[in-house]
Amino acid sequence: MSKNLFFVGLILAATGLLSPPLALAAGLVYGLTVAHPYHLDARRLARFLLQVSVVGLGFGMNLSEVLRVGASGFLYTAAGISFALLLGWILGRLLHVQRTASFLISAGTAICGGSAIAALAPILGADDEAMAVSLGTVFVLNSVALLLFPAIGSALHLSQTQFGLWAALAIHDTSSVVGAAAKYGAIALAVGTTVKLARALWIVPVSIATATAHRSSKAQIQWPWFILFFCLAAVANTYLPALHFLFPTLNHLGVVGLTVTLFLIGTGIHRNTLREVGFRPLLQGILLWIVVATTSLWLIRSGILHL
Repeated sequence: MSKNLFFVGLILAATGLLSPPLALAAGLVYGLTVAHPYHLDARRLARFLLQVSVVGLGFGMNLSEVLRVGASGFLYTAAGISFALLLGWILGRLLHVQRTASFLISAGTAICGGSAIAALAPILGADDEAMAVSLGTVFVLNSVALLLFPAIGSALHLSQTQFGLWAALAIHDTSSVVGAAAKYGAIALAVGTTVKLARALWIVPVSIATATAHRSSKAQIQWPWFILFFCLAAVANTYLPALHFLFPTLNHLGVVGLTVTLFLIGTGIHRNTLREVGFRPLLQGILLWIVVATTSLWLIRSGILHL
Protein backbone atom coordinates (compact mmCIF):
# COMPACT_ATOMS: atom_id res chain seq x y z
CA MET A 1 0.00 0.00 0.00
CA SER A 2 2.77 2.45 0.94
CA LYS A 3 4.59 1.72 -2.35
CA ASN A 4 1.44 2.39 -4.36
CA LEU A 5 0.81 5.70 -2.59
CA PHE A 6 4.41 6.75 -3.15
CA PHE A 7 4.25 6.15 -6.89
CA VAL A 8 0.83 7.80 -7.16
CA GLY A 9 2.31 10.90 -5.54
CA LEU A 10 5.28 10.84 -7.91
CA ILE A 11 2.98 10.56 -10.94
CA LEU A 12 0.74 13.40 -9.76
CA ALA A 13 3.77 15.63 -9.17
CA ALA A 14 5.41 14.74 -12.49
CA THR A 15 2.27 15.34 -14.54
CA GLY A 16 1.70 18.79 -13.07
CA LEU A 17 -1.57 17.88 -11.36
CA LEU A 18 0.06 19.01 -8.12
CA SER A 19 1.55 22.48 -7.82
CA PRO A 20 4.95 22.72 -6.07
CA PRO A 21 3.48 23.66 -2.64
CA LEU A 22 0.82 20.94 -2.92
CA ALA A 23 3.49 18.43 -3.92
CA LEU A 24 5.44 19.25 -0.77
CA ALA A 25 2.29 19.06 1.37
CA ALA A 26 1.39 15.68 -0.13
CA GLY A 27 4.90 14.43 0.56
CA LEU A 28 4.71 15.60 4.18
CA VAL A 29 1.40 13.82 4.72
CA TYR A 30 2.92 10.66 3.27
CA GLY A 31 6.12 10.90 5.32
CA LEU A 32 4.34 11.50 8.61
CA THR A 33 1.68 8.81 8.20
CA VAL A 34 3.21 5.97 6.14
CA ALA A 35 6.38 3.90 6.42
CA HIS A 36 8.58 5.03 3.50
CA PRO A 37 9.77 1.99 1.51
CA TYR A 38 12.36 3.99 -0.47
CA HIS A 39 13.58 6.52 2.08
CA LEU A 40 17.29 6.52 1.19
CA ASP A 41 16.71 6.23 -2.56
CA ALA A 42 14.23 9.12 -2.46
CA ARG A 43 16.72 11.31 -0.59
CA ARG A 44 19.49 10.64 -3.14
CA LEU A 45 17.12 11.18 -6.05
CA ALA A 46 15.82 14.44 -4.57
CA ARG A 47 19.34 15.81 -4.18
CA PHE A 48 20.27 14.99 -7.79
CA LEU A 49 16.93 16.00 -9.27
CA LEU A 50 17.06 19.35 -7.49
CA GLN A 51 20.37 20.19 -9.14
CA VAL A 52 19.20 19.07 -12.58
CA SER A 53 15.97 21.06 -12.16
CA VAL A 54 17.87 24.23 -11.31
CA VAL A 55 19.85 23.79 -14.54
CA GLY A 56 16.58 23.43 -16.45
CA LEU A 57 15.28 26.65 -14.90
CA GLY A 58 18.36 28.41 -16.25
CA PHE A 59 16.94 28.05 -19.76
CA GLY A 60 14.23 30.48 -18.74
CA MET A 61 16.69 33.15 -17.58
CA ASN A 62 18.10 36.07 -19.52
CA LEU A 63 21.81 36.49 -18.78
CA SER A 64 21.75 40.28 -18.57
CA GLU A 65 19.08 40.10 -15.88
CA VAL A 66 20.94 37.31 -14.09
CA LEU A 67 24.14 39.35 -13.99
CA ARG A 68 22.38 42.51 -12.88
CA VAL A 69 20.54 40.82 -10.04
CA GLY A 70 23.42 38.54 -9.15
CA ALA A 71 25.95 41.34 -8.65
CA SER A 72 23.95 43.13 -5.98
CA GLY A 73 22.61 39.87 -4.64
CA PHE A 74 26.13 38.63 -3.97
CA LEU A 75 26.80 41.61 -1.72
CA TYR A 76 23.50 41.16 0.13
CA THR A 77 24.15 37.49 0.70
CA ALA A 78 27.67 38.15 1.99
CA ALA A 79 26.33 40.43 4.72
CA GLY A 80 23.38 38.14 5.47
CA ILE A 81 25.52 35.01 5.76
CA SER A 82 28.00 36.70 8.11
CA PHE A 83 25.14 37.94 10.29
CA ALA A 84 23.39 34.54 10.37
CA LEU A 85 26.56 32.61 11.23
CA LEU A 86 27.43 34.99 14.07
CA LEU A 87 23.91 34.99 15.48
CA GLY A 88 23.69 31.21 15.12
CA TRP A 89 26.92 30.79 17.09
CA ILE A 90 25.59 33.04 19.87
CA LEU A 91 22.24 31.22 20.05
CA GLY A 92 23.96 27.83 20.03
CA ARG A 93 26.11 28.84 23.00
CA LEU A 94 23.17 30.29 24.92
CA LEU A 95 21.00 27.21 24.32
CA HIS A 96 23.87 24.73 24.92
CA VAL A 97 23.41 23.05 21.54
CA GLN A 98 26.15 20.57 20.61
CA ARG A 99 28.84 22.55 18.74
CA THR A 100 28.87 20.66 15.44
CA ALA A 101 25.08 20.51 15.19
CA SER A 102 24.88 24.20 16.09
CA PHE A 103 27.32 25.17 13.32
CA LEU A 104 25.54 23.01 10.74
CA ILE A 105 22.15 24.53 11.64
CA SER A 106 23.65 28.02 11.40
CA ALA A 107 25.32 27.27 8.05
CA GLY A 108 22.17 25.63 6.70
CA THR A 109 20.16 28.72 7.63
CA ALA A 110 22.79 31.14 6.38
CA ILE A 111 23.69 29.55 3.04
CA CYS A 112 21.42 26.97 1.42
CA GLY A 113 19.93 24.47 3.82
CA GLY A 114 20.63 20.80 3.26
CA SER A 115 23.20 21.46 0.52
CA ALA A 116 25.39 23.48 2.88
CA ILE A 117 25.02 20.89 5.61
CA ALA A 118 25.94 18.10 3.20
CA ALA A 119 29.03 20.02 2.06
CA LEU A 120 30.24 20.98 5.54
CA ALA A 121 29.47 17.79 7.49
CA PRO A 122 32.39 15.75 6.04
CA ILE A 123 34.78 18.63 6.73
CA LEU A 124 33.66 18.78 10.35
CA GLY A 125 33.59 15.00 10.74
CA ALA A 126 29.96 15.25 11.85
CA ASP A 127 28.39 12.05 13.17
CA ASP A 128 24.98 10.69 12.17
CA GLU A 129 23.27 12.31 15.17
CA ALA A 130 24.56 15.80 14.32
CA MET A 131 23.54 15.30 10.70
CA ALA A 132 20.06 14.12 11.64
CA VAL A 133 19.53 17.00 14.06
CA SER A 134 20.72 19.70 11.67
CA LEU A 135 19.00 18.30 8.57
CA GLY A 136 15.79 17.65 10.49
CA THR A 137 15.71 21.21 11.83
CA VAL A 138 16.36 22.78 8.44
CA PHE A 139 13.92 20.53 6.58
CA VAL A 140 11.08 21.20 9.03
CA LEU A 141 11.56 24.99 8.91
CA ASN A 142 12.10 24.89 5.16
CA SER A 143 8.75 23.20 4.68
CA VAL A 144 7.04 25.81 6.84
CA ALA A 145 8.67 28.63 4.87
CA LEU A 146 7.51 27.26 1.53
CA LEU A 147 3.89 27.29 2.65
CA LEU A 148 4.02 30.48 4.77
CA PHE A 149 6.04 32.98 2.72
CA PRO A 150 3.67 33.44 -0.26
CA ALA A 151 0.78 34.14 2.13
CA ILE A 152 2.83 36.71 4.05
CA GLY A 153 4.02 38.32 0.84
CA SER A 154 0.47 38.67 -0.44
CA ALA A 155 -0.78 40.04 2.89
CA LEU A 156 1.97 42.69 2.92
CA HIS A 157 1.47 43.48 -0.80
CA LEU A 158 5.12 42.85 -1.65
CA SER A 159 6.06 43.36 -5.27
CA GLN A 160 7.35 40.33 -7.13
CA THR A 161 10.90 41.71 -7.02
CA GLN A 162 10.65 42.34 -3.27
CA PHE A 163 9.25 38.87 -2.62
CA GLY A 164 11.86 37.15 -4.78
CA LEU A 165 14.66 38.93 -2.91
CA TRP A 166 13.11 38.15 0.48
CA ALA A 167 12.60 34.48 -0.33
CA ALA A 168 16.17 34.17 -1.62
CA LEU A 169 17.63 35.72 1.55
CA ALA A 170 15.40 34.07 4.15
CA ILE A 171 14.38 30.57 2.96
CA HIS A 172 16.86 27.75 3.51
CA ASP A 173 16.89 25.40 0.49
CA THR A 174 16.98 26.33 -3.18
CA SER A 175 14.01 24.07 -3.87
CA SER A 176 11.74 25.93 -1.47
CA VAL A 177 12.96 29.34 -2.64
CA VAL A 178 12.05 28.39 -6.20
CA GLY A 179 8.78 26.79 -5.12
CA ALA A 180 7.65 29.83 -3.12
CA ALA A 181 8.82 32.30 -5.77
CA ALA A 182 7.18 30.33 -8.60
CA LYS A 183 3.87 30.51 -6.78
CA TYR A 184 4.24 34.28 -6.38
CA GLY A 185 5.05 35.05 -10.02
CA ALA A 186 7.51 34.85 -12.91
CA ILE A 187 9.52 37.91 -11.88
CA ALA A 188 9.72 36.68 -8.30
CA LEU A 189 11.00 33.35 -9.65
CA ALA A 190 13.73 35.03 -11.73
CA VAL A 191 14.90 37.23 -8.85
CA GLY A 192 14.59 34.53 -6.19
CA THR A 193 16.45 31.87 -8.15
CA THR A 194 19.30 34.14 -9.16
CA VAL A 195 19.91 35.71 -5.76
CA LYS A 196 19.57 32.30 -4.12
CA LEU A 197 22.24 30.89 -6.40
CA ALA A 198 24.49 33.83 -5.50
CA ARG A 199 23.86 32.88 -1.88
CA ALA A 200 24.58 29.22 -2.60
CA LEU A 201 27.97 30.13 -4.08
CA TRP A 202 29.11 30.90 -0.55
CA ILE A 203 29.27 27.15 0.09
CA VAL A 204 32.75 27.26 -1.43
CA PRO A 205 34.46 30.01 0.65
CA VAL A 206 32.71 28.91 3.84
CA SER A 207 33.81 25.30 3.22
CA ILE A 208 37.39 26.41 2.58
CA ALA A 209 37.39 28.57 5.71
CA THR A 210 35.95 25.71 7.77
CA ALA A 211 38.52 23.25 6.45
CA THR A 212 41.32 25.73 7.16
CA ALA A 213 40.05 26.34 10.70
CA HIS A 214 39.98 22.58 11.36
CA ARG A 215 43.34 22.09 9.60
CA SER A 216 42.05 18.89 8.03
CA SER A 217 44.27 17.65 5.22
CA LYS A 218 41.57 15.18 4.19
CA ALA A 219 38.80 17.72 3.91
CA GLN A 220 37.16 17.73 0.49
CA ILE A 221 35.41 20.82 -0.79
CA GLN A 222 32.21 19.98 -2.66
CA TRP A 223 31.72 22.39 -5.56
CA PRO A 224 28.07 23.04 -6.40
CA TRP A 225 28.44 22.08 -10.06
CA PHE A 226 24.81 22.85 -10.93
CA ILE A 227 25.46 26.59 -10.51
CA LEU A 228 27.95 26.51 -13.38
CA PHE A 229 25.49 24.68 -15.62
CA PHE A 230 22.71 27.07 -14.61
CA CYS A 231 24.88 29.95 -15.84
CA LEU A 232 25.68 28.09 -19.08
CA ALA A 233 21.95 27.51 -19.63
CA ALA A 234 21.32 31.24 -19.16
CA VAL A 235 24.12 32.00 -21.64
CA ALA A 236 22.53 29.69 -24.19
CA ASN A 237 19.09 31.21 -23.67
CA THR A 238 20.51 34.70 -24.16
CA TYR A 239 22.94 34.21 -27.03
CA LEU A 240 21.63 31.24 -29.04
CA PRO A 241 18.34 32.45 -30.52
CA ALA A 242 18.42 29.66 -33.10
CA LEU A 243 17.67 27.15 -30.33
CA HIS A 244 14.88 29.12 -28.64
CA PHE A 245 12.35 26.55 -29.83
CA LEU A 246 14.01 24.07 -27.45
CA PHE A 247 14.59 26.17 -24.34
CA PRO A 248 10.95 26.53 -23.15
CA THR A 249 10.66 22.74 -23.09
CA LEU A 250 13.86 22.40 -21.05
CA ASN A 251 12.65 25.12 -18.71
CA HIS A 252 9.31 23.32 -18.25
CA LEU A 253 11.16 20.09 -17.44
CA GLY A 254 13.02 22.03 -14.78
CA VAL A 255 9.72 23.09 -13.20
CA VAL A 256 8.41 19.51 -13.34
CA GLY A 257 11.62 18.22 -11.80
CA LEU A 258 11.32 20.78 -9.02
CA THR A 259 7.77 19.67 -8.24
CA VAL A 260 8.85 16.04 -8.01
CA THR A 261 11.79 17.09 -5.82
CA LEU A 262 9.49 18.84 -3.38
CA PHE A 263 7.32 15.73 -3.11
CA LEU A 264 10.41 13.61 -2.42
CA ILE A 265 11.66 16.06 0.21
CA GLY A 266 8.29 15.95 1.95
CA THR A 267 8.28 12.15 2.07
CA GLY A 268 11.63 12.28 3.88
CA ILE A 269 10.14 14.07 6.90
CA HIS A 270 8.88 11.40 9.29
CA ARG A 271 8.08 11.17 12.98
CA ASN A 272 11.58 10.02 13.87
CA THR A 273 12.94 13.16 12.22
CA LEU A 274 10.83 15.31 14.51
CA ARG A 275 11.96 13.33 17.56
CA GLU A 276 15.64 13.49 16.54
CA VAL A 277 15.52 17.26 16.15
CA GLY A 278 14.91 17.74 19.87
CA PHE A 279 13.93 20.96 21.55
CA ARG A 280 17.09 23.06 21.87
CA PRO A 281 18.44 22.65 18.30
CA LEU A 282 14.96 23.25 16.92
CA LEU A 283 14.63 26.36 19.11
CA GLN A 284 17.99 27.60 17.85
CA GLY A 285 16.89 27.04 14.24
CA ILE A 286 13.51 28.73 14.79
CA LEU A 287 14.93 31.81 16.54
CA LEU A 288 17.71 32.20 13.99
CA TRP A 289 15.31 31.83 11.08
CA ILE A 290 12.79 34.31 12.55
CA VAL A 291 15.47 36.96 13.08
CA VAL A 292 16.92 36.47 9.58
CA ALA A 293 13.48 36.51 7.93
CA THR A 294 12.10 39.52 9.82
CA THR A 295 15.30 41.55 9.50
CA SER A 296 15.61 40.96 5.76
CA LEU A 297 11.90 41.71 5.28
CA TRP A 298 12.20 45.00 7.16
CA LEU A 299 15.28 46.02 5.16
CA ILE A 300 13.51 45.21 1.88
CA ARG A 301 10.27 47.02 2.76
CA SER A 302 12.20 50.06 3.98
CA GLY A 303 14.08 50.22 0.67
CA ILE A 304 17.52 49.61 2.14
CA LEU A 305 17.79 46.31 0.24
CA HIS A 306 16.61 46.55 -3.36
CA LEU A 307 17.47 45.41 -6.88
